[in-house]
Amino acid sequence: MGAHPYVPASLDLPGYVPLRLTQLEILAAYLGTSLFVVAAVWLLSGRCRRLSGADRLLMCWWAFTGLTHILIEGPFVFTPGFFTKTSPNFFDEVWKEYSKGDSRYVARDTATVTVEGITAVLEGPASLLAVYAIASRKSYSHILQFAVCLGQLYGCIVYFTTAYLDGFNFWISPFYFWAYFIGANSSWVVIPLLIARRSWNKICTAVHQSEKVKTK
Repeated sequence: MGAHPYVPASLDLPGYVPLRLTQLEILAAYLGTSLFVVAAVWLLSGRCRRLSGADRLLMCWWAFTGLTHILIEGPFVFTPGFFTKTSPNFFDEVWKEYSKGDSRYVARDTATVTVEGITAVLEGPASLLAVYAIASRKSYSHILQFAVCLGQLYGCIVYFTTAYLDGFNFWISPFYFWAYFIGANSSWVVIPLLIARRSWNKICTAVHQSEKVKTK
């Protein structure tokens, strides 16, 4: 059994290779890159005609979340032995660090891998498509955003519910519970709820106006 910092201590992780990057190095790289993506999309969206400030912010969100799903969650799904690599890359280190807040990741919990797989393969590309749809003012923009938000919210429900049903004890300290398990996931609960409500209202308004035109 490889020595590791995760909960439970009895978790069997043969061949475990300790983290080589510090928490600060990992967070600085992730947050710095995320801010760069958001800033770049905000500036580029300013060149799109007739886009409101809300639309530009949504483009930033969908670009950020889409790239996160594909580039961060994707490697986790398709690299089952990430914690055993003697020459780990940045993404391997991200998941070894995050597993301090949820050891189901390093343990390759079936439900967790499944949810992340759906997120990376379907919701990631769909999020990037939403960026294009908003910028191009496509008619399907709000339907797409609403659908992706439902997928993200469903994933969060499964994520938190399975954690509760499986014992709700996967973090090494309260700090990692609040910072990683709760904090790192809260954006994918709050923001999709707000976007889903906005898109639902836009869809209902469009349908109502269409029906009024037909009755004239």
